[in-house]
Amino acid sequence: MNQNTQKKKILYVITKSNWGGAQRYVFDLAVNFSKKYEVSVALGGNGELKTRLQSAGIRTIELPFLGRDISLLADFRSFKKLVGLFKEERPDILHVNSSKVGGLGALAGRIAHIPKIIFTAHGWAFREERPAHQIFAIKLASWLTILLSHVVIAVSERDEKEALAFPCTKKKVLLIHNGIPDDHFYEKDEARKRLTDHLAKMNGIRIAETEDALWIGTIGELHKNKGHEYVIEAISKLPRTEKILFFVIGEGEEKMALQKKIIDSDLEKQVFLLGKIDDASALLRAFNVFLFPSVKEGLPFTILEAGMAGIPVIASAVGGIPEIITDMQTGILLRPKSSGEIIRAMEYLLNHPIQADGFGKKLRAMVKKEFSISKMLKETEDVYKNEK
Repeated sequence: MNQNTQKKKILYVITKSNWGGAQRYVFDLAVNFSKKYEVSVALGGNGELKTRLQSAGIRTIELPFLGRDISLLADFRSFKKLVGLFKEERPDILHVNSSKVGGLGALAGRIAHIPKIIFTAHGWAFREERPAHQIFAIKLASWLTILLSHVVIAVSERDEKEALAFPCTKKKVLLIHNGIPDDHFYEKDEARKRLTDHLAKMNGIRIAETEDALWIGTIGELHKNKGHEYVIEAISKLPRTEKILFFVIGEGEEKMALQKKIIDSDLEKQVFLLGKIDDASALLRAFNVFLFPSVKEGLPFTILEAGMAGIPVIASAVGGIPEIITDMQTGILLRPKSSGEIIRAMEYLLNHPIQADGFGKKLRAMVKKEFSISKMLKETEDVYKNEK
């Protein structure tokens, strides 16, 4: 028997193939474990995750009917496809990610008699703002997903606590924080040049460098959950608006609404939607501050990356973010949806550059110690190897 056939098979499944935190997580696990295991990834769509996996030599399997929104017909087709796929692939370990495919995949895995089903919760969907009946249905589906899985990985203490609040879940749930490598970052001047060149090429805007301007950046999908609208509102109310430059890196369904809000607020020279930028995290040192105003989160990679880059962070105290940021020690925590608190935080960092620098240095030291990719990989492999 050759070495290849002796390897255990891991099949990762994720709803969408865009590039977000859950996709980054699947990519890191698949690439790193492909040396020890026979790894494949099943996913919906043809986005950046699929491209990156294929470039890394990871086999991908397209799930054509899989999407984030609920559709009974499409979801039934996806479920049938998953059952057939799992019976054909016969993985030793099925590792499902994100709420939609978590439930469908765990049930399909049970029907296909997969010996080990693992679900990673990247922030529970019932935290999103929805009508009460939808929240109830999503909570019920989340509980069933936990029961159908053999192990549930929570990426934050809050996710773990919420999972353990359901009945009969105590022996299934464990905490494994996301982890990142100590990546390469461009230094400030080079990062700013690349950002301004991108902006000039994209829409002809050339930013005039001013010595006392505060460069604020964020990276993330343009989605309601990310709370970008509250930053735009905050900047429009600042008495020193001309000293603030806010850069948003990412694509998404809220782009047109955000662009309209920028124009209506007369902030075209202060707020810039940059779209997708490859390896955006390498540009983090262009910013004096990383601002993450999310309404709902798991444990975001982008804050870890900002920390690794040594950038002070302003962020909403939601999900696992308070496990990364200690208020007024390694950054500033805010209540979500509060443009007033965003204003106060930005003014504080404008007026206290020495303290801001200290926040960034302390955050980098903490991220390197507590959120390394090697720690995440070891703890995840322990789950794979555990026979229970």
